[in-house]
Amino acid sequence: MAQPIPYVRDIEFEYGRIETMTPMIRRVICNNPGAFTFKGTGTYIVGHGNVAVVDPGPLDDAHIAALLKALDGETVTHQIITHTHRDHSPAAAPMKVATAAPTYGYGPHHGNQRAPKVEEGGDWDFRPDYVVQDGDVIEGNGWTLEAVHTPGHTSNHLCFQLKEEKALFSGDHVMGWSTSVISPPDGDMAHYLHSLRKLLERDDAIFWPTHGSPIKDPKPFVRAFLEHRQEREDAIRKCIADGHRTIAAMVPIIYKDVDQRLYRAAGRSVLAHLIQMQDEERVRCEGPADIDSVYDLIG
Repeated sequence: MAQPIPYVRDIEFEYGRIETMTPMIRRVICNNPGAFTFKGTGTYIVGHGNVAVVDPGPLDDAHIAALLKALDGETVTHQIITHTHRDHSPAAAPMKVATAAPTYGYGPHHGNQRAPKVEEGGDWDFRPDYVVQDGDVIEGNGWTLEAVHTPGHTSNHLCFQLKEEKALFSGDHVMGWSTSVISPPDGDMAHYLHSLRKLLERDDAIFWPTHGSPIKDPKPFVRAFLEHRQEREDAIRKCIADGHRTIAAMVPIIYKDVDQRLYRAAGRSVLAHLIQMQDEERVRCEGPADIDSVYDLIG
């Protein structure tokens, strides 16, 4: 009979804490809490001995030191990148210097580098050593990761299923504490909704998001996200019908219980909805949908 996979218990050390989530998964959380990162970026370690690191995190010296301390005596063979926001991928570069581990991701950050910064901003320097596409399988010592392309939050967003546990590293596509910000031009609401529906067709037993708690019953959680987006669209339609025809007028109404410091990000998500609604000929404005456009309902 096969022996159980050995694993360590939680270990305290100078820079942070390594948490044992399952026999195959450990996590180190960066001390970068915030309005978009919750308690911080959760970097996952998959396997033992020869391991993969999922989302190495931001350029934070203490976090990188904590991660290397957690990996003392082990070999990093893969760095897995869910997407290229600056709280997820930049630490891959110093980690590669320290460990020689190559990076695996969908591609570089897309969109307009001069577009308004939302959340942590894009990691424009990242280029994966190995390009990963939907359905690609990455194998290591005792673990297997299958890529799931889930564009929407960013166009290059990937989730990865640890096949041995049917556990999905869901990045920022499905977080454990909040819905994702969808900020055009790289964020796309239609793609995001399609990617959520894609997860409903899968057999994942649990989600491990980069921010927040594990999601132990994924399908109802994903359905709630889809319902939330429909409620947002309904609220946008009502705003327009009531004469609040600009995003600046809509946001304080739709997000009346939200800290005003988040209004800019909220406005980007409203814009993402309106772009989809214009593309589907359910709203109109003069020219392409934009943050300052004036909107009318069609029909």
